Amino acid sequence: MASLPLPLTSATPSSQSRPVFARPSYFITHAKRSNRLRVSCTDAQNKKEASRDIETPLGKVDRRNMLLGLGGGLYSAATLISTPGASANPIKAPELDKCGVATNLNTGAMLDINCCPPMSQDIIDYQLPPVVHMKVRPSAHRVSPEYIFKYNMAIDRMKRLPKDDPRNFMQQANIHCAYCNGAYDQPGQGTLDLQVHNSWLFFPFHRWYLYFYERILGKLIGDPTFALPFWNWDNPKGMTIPPMFLDPKSALYDSKRNQDNLKAVLDLGMTRNKDPLQVVSNNLTIMYTEMVRGNASVYDFMGKPYREGDKVNPGPGSAERGSHTAIHVFVGDPREPSGEDLGNFYSAGRDPLFYSHHANVDRMWTLWQYFLPNNKVPEKTITDPDFLNTSFLFYDENAQLVRVTVKDCVDNLRMGYDLERIDLPWLDYRPPPQTARAQVTRAHKTAENAETVFPLKLDKIVRVMVPKTTKGVADELLVIEDITVDTTKFLKFDVFVNDEDDNVEELDKAAYAGTYAQVPHKTNSKMATTSIRLRLKELYEDMDVADDDTVLVTLVPRHEGDGVTIGGMKIVENPTPAKSSSG
Repeated sequence: MASLPLPLTSATPSSQSRPVFARPSYFITHAKRSNRLRVSCTDAQNKKEASRDIETPLGKVDRRNMLLGLGGGLYSAATLISTPGASANPIKAPELDKCGVATNLNTGAMLDINCCPPMSQDIIDYQLPPVVHMKVRPSAHRVSPEYIFKYNMAIDRMKRLPKDDPRNFMQQANIHCAYCNGAYDQPGQGTLDLQVHNSWLFFPFHRWYLYFYERILGKLIGDPTFALPFWNWDNPKGMTIPPMFLDPKSALYDSKRNQDNLKAVLDLGMTRNKDPLQVVSNNLTIMYTEMVRGNASVYDFMGKPYREGDKVNPGPGSAERGSHTAIHVFVGDPREPSGEDLGNFYSAGRDPLFYSHHANVDRMWTLWQYFLPNNKVPEKTITDPDFLNTSFLFYDENAQLVRVTVKDCVDNLRMGYDLERIDLPWLDYRPPPQTARAQVTRAHKTAENAETVFPLKLDKIVRVMVPKTTKGVADELLVIEDITVDTTKFLKFDVFVNDEDDNVEELDKAAYAGTYAQVPHKTNSKMATTSIRLRLKELYEDMDVADDDTVLVTLVPRHEGDGVTIGGMKIVENPTPAKSSSG
């Protein structure tokens, strides 16, 4: 079975009802949560038992039953992860009194607002409260009129708060601007930017961001069970902007959106294909590739390590540089100078749709951790203390400034929210095998006659012959290195291997290997250098490479003009192959 059945209950969360979960047989084969997270027990047996049980007001409940909806929806904040040992250099929370004015390098002008939050010297270390009522985030396309009324009222009240209230709508939007467009420096590191994108901080920062945003909305309407909706753009039924965001009279409306895309089918590939059926097929292939096929390690999905003293943009994970970025650009308004609102980091939080979009991005992290086949990569979680001890500052629902750490947000259930179960049609959307070789052979000869010199500017389609480590099907990685980008521009390129037909508008084929994309933002130097890895094992299995000692790599830019330079490409052995498993 490839997907989670649709729930039979209302999409409006309440303390008395929870969505109907998939039948247990599905979870037995597909959705066992990993017990690799460390628990605060001293002996092996206690660790084994603690990984199963959660303390609730009703006593200990098996965690697997919680996942199956059998735990009654109640549990307390059990300690699932021990406090890591002393860390060498995790990123520290920013110093608010040193917050600067962010710069919009797209126009060269200062922003019209100061992204910095209200000052407070009263900072407390946040402790997750006991979970009394499990919130259930609903699919935005399936919510009831009652839910829409409540959500609209909450946003309206947030917008009406005093401008200097840190819970005010614009103050909340400025959080993303400050953390993402250069307003903060790394504490103790001079003028070195603090950036929460394009690294392993992407998922945890945004999870905390939505956590407090959601709690503020619930506080404003007196409903502690209120949960944000997720825009399930990974399902064909959700591949348009949710209708509740399109009412001009609603507090959920934002006029700064691409008017051509308000009711259009979402194009995650940015291929500009006009056939909606092909676009949906492309979308499902993209989701399968970035969630299942293309990752060799947890860092390929989560993003590369980012520690104190590191330069920004060490490398985004597959979801961040894929579906996440595509939606920012799809919704952003081309009439605006920098793609405002959703199309630029500094302004993205001004669109209420941003939070619904990121609720689904957050859902991808949960799916990656707990519900996807476990034989693709050796680890699903990051246990590095520099990751777990990274800290951020947020204002909570009581306008109290709090310090949070990554280690307290790695489990959504412990944070008190779950997700409505929706089909995952992309889970089995593996591209069909490629059989034709004639065109590939001709393309090989063409590429061999043209010498490729690195670094190369990617302003047109480029084809490069790259040596394999061995003939036949092997667990190999394509490494595209020293990708130097202009951070102020939307940039995207797709990667194909041994593409037999060169139809770059169709991604639902074995040759599609993955993508790189970025949302425009600011860094001190304007330029940034990164690299990506794309796993080739399954791609090889779907085409005839038995006698090949090289492959033809095609890079297809989806942006206009320059802005990307490729430093080199190589194929290497996968250093961390996963163990064979039926899981």
